[in-house]
Amino acid sequence: MPLLLVVGIFLLFPLANAVYFAFVDFDGLDPAPPWVGLGNFTELAQDRAVWAAFRNNVVWIIIGTVAPLAIGLWLALLVWGVERGGIFYRLAFFIPYVLPQVAVGIVWGWIYEPSRGWLNRVLNAVGLDGLATGWLGNPNTALYAVLFTAIWATFGFVFVIFLAALRNVDMELIDAALLDGANAFARVRYIILPQIMPVFIAVTTITLIGGFAVFDIVFVMTGGGPAGASEVLGTYAYSSAFGLNRISYGTTLALVITVMSIPFAVGLNRLQRRLSLEGGGA
Repeated sequence: MPLLLVVGIFLLFPLANAVYFAFVDFDGLDPAPPWVGLGNFTELAQDRAVWAAFRNNVVWIIIGTVAPLAIGLWLALLVWGVERGGIFYRLAFFIPYVLPQVAVGIVWGWIYEPSRGWLNRVLNAVGLDGLATGWLGNPNTALYAVLFTAIWATFGFVFVIFLAALRNVDMELIDAALLDGANAFARVRYIILPQIMPVFIAVTTITLIGGFAVFDIVFVMTGGGPAGASEVLGTYAYSSAFGLNRISYGTTLALVITVMSIPFAVGLNRLQRRLSLEGGGA
C-alpha cells in the first residue's frame, strides 16, 4: 500500500496532470483553460521547429550514446590492467561527471569563446587558425560543440561502471585466450564483452534515455541557438512553456518526449534482465 501511494503521488498524479494540460490551452493564468482536444498534438506534428529539434535529438542520442560507451570502455580496459595509480585515474575521469552541469557549461563556454577561448588560441598556435571559429555562435558547430562537452562530462560515469564490471570477468578465460593467441580485439569481443553485457546494456539505457531528456547543458551553453541550430526537444518545450506562456504546448511536447523514450527503456531493460538471468556475466 505505501508503494502504491508513492507511485500515485510521484508518478500517476504528475502524469495525469500533464495529460490534462495536453488537451487544453493553458497559458499559465487562465483558471479555466479551454478544451482543445488533439489541437496541441496536431500543431506539434506540423511545427517545423519541432522536427528540427527532433533531428538534433537523434544526432545527440546516436553520438551521445556511442561516444561515452566507446571512450568509457576503452579507458576502463586501460586502467583495468594498471597496478598502481588506479584510484588517481578513477578520480580524474569521474570528477567531470559530478560537476554541476551549469558549471561545466560555463567553463566550456569560455573555452569555446571566439577571441579569448583556449580552443581557438591552441588552433592558432599550431597553425590551424583556419579551423578557428565561434564554436557556439556558428550554426554548423554549435550542436556538436555542446555535444562534445556533454560527452566529456559523461564518459567518466561509464568508465567507473565498466571498470567495476571488469573486476568480475573470469581471468582464466582471458589467460586461455592469451595462450591461444587471441589479440586484444578478439579478447574484448568474444570474452570480455559477453561477460559484462548486462552492465553494458544498463549503461547504454541510461545514456540513451539521457539523449531524449537532454536539456540543461544545451540551455546553459546556447539556449538552443543560434537560430535554433542546437535546439533540442527539451529546450524547445521549455521556451514554448515559459518563454511564450504556452504551458499546454510545452507540456504536450514533454509528454511526447516521454512516450518516445519508453519503448527504448523497456526494451533495453528486458534485454538486460534476460541476459542477467541467463548468466551473461557481471
